Formats: sequence, structure tokens, C-alpha cells
Amino acid sequence: MPSESDKWGWKHVSVFGGFDKGSGTKRWKCNHCNQRYNGSYSRVRAHLLGFTGVGVKSCPAIDRTLREAFQILEEERVARKKKRTSGTGKPGKRIRTSRPSVTCFSKEEVDDIVARFFYADGLNVNVVNSPYFREMAKAIAAYGPGYEPLSVDELSNSYLSKEKSRIEKSVALVRESWPQTGCTLLCVGHLETMLGCFHIDIFISSPRGLVFLKAVDIDDIDGALNLLMGVLCDAIMEIGPENVLQIISHLDDSIKLSDSLVSSKFPHIFWSPCTSDAIRMLMEEIAQLDWTKSVVLCAKEIEECILMYQHFSPCMFPQNLKDSSDILALKFAPSFCIVQRISDVKQLLQEVVVSEEWKQWKLSIPDDMASVEAVILGDDFWSSAHLVSQIFEPFVRLLGTFNVDKFVMGDICNWRVQALETVKSKGIDGNVLTQLEELIENRWDVLFSPLHAAGYILNPRYLGRGQNKDKIVMRGWKATLERYESEITARRYLREQLSSFWRLDGSLGDEDAVDCRDKMDPVAWWENFGFEIPHLQTLAIKVLSQVSSVAMCQEIWQDSGFSCRETTNRLGVERVEDLVFVRNNLRLHSQKYGISNVSLTTKNESSGSPSGVKIWDAAHLDQTKVIASSQGKS
Repeated sequence: MPSESDKWGWKHVSVFGGFDKGSGTKRWKCNHCNQRYNGSYSRVRAHLLGFTGVGVKSCPAIDRTLREAFQILEEERVARKKKRTSGTGKPGKRIRTSRPSVTCFSKEEVDDIVARFFYADGLNVNVVNSPYFREMAKAIAAYGPGYEPLSVDELSNSYLSKEKSRIEKSVALVRESWPQTGCTLLCVGHLETMLGCFHIDIFISSPRGLVFLKAVDIDDIDGALNLLMGVLCDAIMEIGPENVLQIISHLDDSIKLSDSLVSSKFPHIFWSPCTSDAIRMLMEEIAQLDWTKSVVLCAKEIEECILMYQHFSPCMFPQNLKDSSDILALKFAPSFCIVQRISDVKQLLQEVVVSEEWKQWKLSIPDDMASVEAVILGDDFWSSAHLVSQIFEPFVRLLGTFNVDKFVMGDICNWRVQALETVKSKGIDGNVLTQLEELIENRWDVLFSPLHAAGYILNPRYLGRGQNKDKIVMRGWKATLERYESEITARRYLREQLSSFWRLDGSLGDEDAVDCRDKMDPVAWWENFGFEIPHLQTLAIKVLSQVSSVAMCQEIWQDSGFSCRETTNRLGVERVEDLVFVRNNLRLHSQKYGISNVSLTTKNESSGSPSGVKIWDAAHLDQTKVIASSQGKS
């Protein structure tokens, strides 16, 4: 039997005596809280360590640090006892060695510990938005207080290899579908000015999922293009050249891929620009037209004026003009957003500028608000703002389809037709209409890929739109066939089967097939109804399974704060590559299944000095006065 001196808990209580001679049951008082109990050492230990269910309460006077020290003493005592027991060969009693219940810590105490961890190590606190952080916290809590964290060596070796293997199995399931659907290789990147190199991320998109393949740093800026082509060739060979239908690049202006570079290596693979980037650039160009620009600048002046007024009378205008529920539009189409925000509060603005509070506020500021009032109370600005919103709206709606894991090949050509029809239907002045049409067509020339034309022809919901009479579309279809099939006989079969599709021959004309053309996913439609024209069915499934934008992976490739490369010296290049592979594919997984807790937020911009007084831009005021004067003449 172990000596009583080995039981550290007796030092923290005062013993008054035992009940029976030789009995372990004693009368004792805790030296920390002065509570009195009867019982053996097991109750002393339970009281000091915070155990429950043994007839004593947890000592309320012992803080977390002291209790952790007691736990270490108890573990050392139990270890010594086990050693003695194993030495005699006699089985020992089962001794309770679990740590105290998590109820020993309040929610506030746990929160303090978690916050302290982030502050002490200088980590990016945005990690708390990760679903994997929350999953980890719940798992540790469920395991109990006895959990021991992994060591750095375990994290960077055995467990990293284990997680990589798990992800590779998941990727293998995605890879199985590539021969049937084809895939798009997404090449995105930018110049890392701090590191003096190009950082390139390569993703693979297919209907079964978006996969991160690899990240590459190119140090030779002068020879970056040739090195990039080498990287792409390696990636294509790893994927399987027969599986890659398209490459979409979104790179720094100083390093640009072209169709000729791709086709020289792989004649059957198409090169396409990023559609979302092209649409964003088109909206910027439209916003710079003189007529549109004057409306946008006027809306900004109204917004700035109201933000100043809110400092004076927040109750009269409680709405925050800087808030926007459409985060996508705010990011890609800020000019549209500001015009739309002002248009949404037209009635409230008109009520404000005729109120007594407004008149009192005007007396307290040095600026003349007459021109702003005239714009708000007049009609010209509001009609122009409505027209600007109508022009931008189709582009913003189209961008929304790129920002999800959706396959819209074919929608691009249809969008071009709709965009032209939209601007023609708005009754816009002839010169402005001409400018808009030229911008749309010029941007289309830059954006155009033969696969867009093929998708427009093969998408069943666009059947009967007169594609065979559109020269641009038919030239794109011709280029698609010539790249896709090198044999003239195979191309002839595809053309004949396209005619069958247009004529709705056989099963294509069945009632179900016709009814489902605009109700089913285009790929699913071809899988169900295209069996009588198998060659065209195969091509249609591949074309309609491709994406046209890098928007789905932008959260990852734009995240310049990731510091995996900084650990290269410690972990080695191979381990860092594994870490990047695991990290990015985990983020894609959470993004795909909608479990990411990361939300896009925008900070409210300051409306001027703390006093709310702002020095106005004379050029902006001139634009406001131009609109106001035009209203006075009408």
C-alpha cells in the first residue's frame, strides 16, 4: 500500500481525525475554501481537481492554473502507482485519472483562452471564419479535457500525408468523369511584387467538381511566358491531353497566354479568356462614357451630401447608403451600385430636402446645396439614373451566373444578343446607342471563343434562335469542329447529326424531349434524349460541361495572405507543395457544399472629417450643376 505522503492532496486540507482506527475515512477541512467534509483521500482529490458525483463539491477557490498544477501532481502519482503495481505482478485497482469536466471552465474563460492563442501567435484571426476551425473546436469539446494537441512534427509529416491521401482519393472520383465530360484547365495568377516572381495557381473544372492541381512560382520574369507554357504542358499531361477541352487564363498584364501558343502544343485544346473579367471591363468602359459618367458623378454627389446631412440629423435619414445587399455588384460594378442605391431612396430624398431640418442644416455649412436640391427634386436625373440601371442590369445578372459553380457555356452568345437588344429597346440617343453597340461588339471580339458559339448551337434551350444565319456563330461552330476532330469524315457525321438536332428527328422530337428543353440541365437533356445521334451527343456533353470564368476559384487565388511559402526552409519544398494542395482543396470543398462561414463584407467609407465637414470636389459639383441647369431649361 502506498505511503500517505505520496498523496499530495493531504497537504491542502486540515485533518481533524479518523472515524475508526486504520480507516481511510477522516474529517477534514479544505485549506482553500474552508469547507468541511468527511471522507477518504478520493474525496480530497475530487474536491481539489473538480470531479463531480463523489459526494463533494468542486473547490470554488482554486483557479485554473492551480487546478492544472494539481492535475500534473495526480498524473505523476498515478504513474508511480502503476509502476509499483507492474513491478509486483499484481493487478492494481482501476484508478480514475480523467481530467476535470469541462464544466470547470465557464464560456467566458474558454473564450479568453481561445482569443489569447490568436493574439499571442499573431495568427490571422479570419481563421475563425473557417468551417474547419469550428469543426475542430467541436471535436475537441466532444472528446473531453484529456485531449493532447498534435505536435509540429506530426502536423507537418504523418497527418499531412494522411490528409493528402484522403483528398487524392476524393480527386480520383472526380477524375473518373473527365473522359466523359472533358474538363477546363483554369490558369490564374499575378505578379508577387514583394517576392519578385509570378505566382500561378492551376485548377481543373468539371461537372463533378472544381479541383486544385498545383501552385507554381516563376522567378524568371523575363522568361515567364515560356516557363508558364512548360508548367501548362506538364499539367495537361498529368490530367490527360484527351481530357482537356479548354484553357481559361486570368493572368497579370505582363504575362499573357494566346490561342496560338496553346494550339501549337495541343491543337485540339481551346484557349478562352475569362468571361467575368471581360464583362467587368465592359461595364467600366460603359461607366466612362460622357453621358453615363455624368449620372454616376451626380449620384456620388447626392450620396456624399446625404452622408454629411446624416451627421446633423441621423433620425431624418436613418438608412446607410454605403450598405449593399448585392456584394457581387458592389465588387464588380460599383458605378451601377451607387446609381441603384440613390434610385432606391428617391422618395425619401425628396422628402428630406424640403424638410425644416434640411433648411436648418444648410445654414450651418459653407457649401451651396441649391444644385443638389434641384437634381433631387427634378426629373432628368432620375430618368437618366433609371436608364443607366437598366443598361447595367443584364451585365450584373450575367456576372452572378459566373460566381457559382455553374456551367453556362452557350449563355455567352445569347447574352451578346440580349445585350444588343436591351440597349436598342431603351430609346437611347443615336450617338450614345452607337457607342454602346461598339463597346459590346468590341468586347465580344476580345471575349469570343469558338466554344461559346458551339455551346449556343448545342444548348437545347436556344434551339430555333436562327443560329445557322448568324455568321459569327457559324464560324465559331466551324472552328470548333476543325479543332475537335482532325478527320473530315468525323466532322461530316457531326454536321449531319446537327441537322438532325435542328429538325428534331426521331427521339429529339418526342413530347418529353421538347417539353424538357428549357426545364432540364442541358447536359442532362443530351444524356436522356441524344442517344440517336451519339457523336453529337458526346460533343454536346463535353462543350456544355465547361465553365467560362475563373470566378469560382477567385477567393483562393486572390488570397495573397497565405504564407505557406514562408515555411519552405523549415518543411522543405515537397512538404510545402503538399500543404498548399491540401489547403486549397479543403477550401474548395467547403465552398462547393456551402459550409464556408466566410462572408464578403465591406467597410463603410468615411464621409469626411469627424465633424462631417467635407471639401467638395469642384469637378463633381460642376457635373451636378450641368444636370441642374438642364432641368431648369426644360
